[in-house]
Amino acid sequence: MGALLDWDQRLFTRVATARVPGADPALRRLSHAADHGRLWLGAAAGLGLAGGPAGRRAALRGLGSLALASFTVNTLVKWSARRPRPLLEGVPTIRRLSRQPHTTSFPSGHSASAAAFATAVALESTRYGLLVAPVAAAVAFSRVYVGVHYPGDVLAGVAVGAGAAALTCRWWPPRPVVPERERPAARAPALPLGRGLVLIVDRPAGAGAALHTRRLRALLPQAEVIERGPDEDLAELLAVAADRAVETGGALGVCGGDACLGAAARAAARRGLALAVFPGGTDDRFARDVGVHDFEDASLAVARGEAVSVDIGVARTGTGEDTWFLNEFSLGPYPELARLRERLERRLGGAPAAAAALVRVLGAARPVELNVNGRPRSVWLLLAGNGRFVPEGLAPAFRPRLDDDLLDVRLVDAGRVLARTRAVAAALLGTLEHARVYEAERVPWVELDGVLGADVPAFDGEPRPGAAGLRLEKEYRALVVYRPARARDETVQEVGRVPPRPLTEEG
Repeated sequence: MGALLDWDQRLFTRVATARVPGADPALRRLSHAADHGRLWLGAAAGLGLAGGPAGRRAALRGLGSLALASFTVNTLVKWSARRPRPLLEGVPTIRRLSRQPHTTSFPSGHSASAAAFATAVALESTRYGLLVAPVAAAVAFSRVYVGVHYPGDVLAGVAVGAGAAALTCRWWPPRPVVPERERPAARAPALPLGRGLVLIVDRPAGAGAALHTRRLRALLPQAEVIERGPDEDLAELLAVAADRAVETGGALGVCGGDACLGAAARAAARRGLALAVFPGGTDDRFARDVGVHDFEDASLAVARGEAVSVDIGVARTGTGEDTWFLNEFSLGPYPELARLRERLERRLGGAPAAAAALVRVLGAARPVELNVNGRPRSVWLLLAGNGRFVPEGLAPAFRPRLDDDLLDVRLVDAGRVLARTRAVAAALLGTLEHARVYEAERVPWVELDGVLGADVPAFDGEPRPGAAGLRLEKEYRALVVYRPARARDETVQEVGRVPPRPLTEEG
């Protein structure tokens, strides 16, 4: 230990007495700007406003990591180490801070905050991480350069900050920027300029239907774009559009929320058509999980014929009245839980939003009585996802892949003592997968009996009357969906939103 402290002192003296031309005022101001996390609050605001979806996720994760690192350093480590600050005798007056810190020296709180924010941003977006990392490194170096920390303090702070950012992944796994590469490509017709694509815009999905239509016609000028009228039946309209696409050797397209995608998927899969999904809803989970983040992604994939195969979930009644779902089947308050979590996530971040939504929804829930694979059960809610969702728990965020041929079944057992309280506490602590009130299993099928009268099942968040018995299973790679083979940069995506440019024949 003595050798390490001696090395730390010698390195501090070497840095503190070094002269870097023009660095004295710049590093002093940078160090001051990072006081109380102000620099990173400003960076988070910039990412949130101009960084697109990845920028907003990076900003939320960065602020959460910064708060965790600051709490760890200032309340747990500093007061146990109690290392005195370096002496300023060898530090030139021009680079000293106007107000010296009064807390102990080990570890560096500024370095911990800088490393936490930069690491968190890099976890969500490598490109944004590369922009933030040099600033974070300069802040960490400045703490030695202005004479308020030893190099060892800075290294320890960086370790704490990076660890805090990594720890957030336990509650809120980063969404992959590039969808799974191992999924094999599927055959789909290349339709330059949208020639042969019959595209339905679901007007009830939102007031922006007319704007969506204009953008789509600009991106794919030779596609047949049809707006659904307020009195038109969506299933009938999709059937006619799919038949027309078969005649022309093209593909079916749909623009709307997740609620209308099930009917489009069924129409396309039954006719062997590829489906082009243009995200136009409030959630668009299926489109995002496939790897289509905006209209430009879908348009490029259609023009180039780039697609993948995905599974479809099916609820079979035994009477031929099957219901398809692309995201999940649920009993209980899961649809409300998912919508509330999505709304709160923009302000609170992943884990706090999931916990807050869970508290609010389970507080007003009532148990559902049913049989699961012949076993009588009482559950607060039940979820069967089309593919494995992450993270573990009752508010999953996304699916790494959509062709695993498995259902992700999760439930909270209402038959145990204080089941709701235990589920909420475990969710807050990030230990829900180990709680006895929570069960999760990946299976190819599951049978549910006694559903009728117990609760109204929901398919992709939309309640629909169900039969007394259901068998949930998968149609393996039953649907071909257009998706670009390589993800576009999110900054380009944001710039490309307005105004859209028509594609050329070459793509």
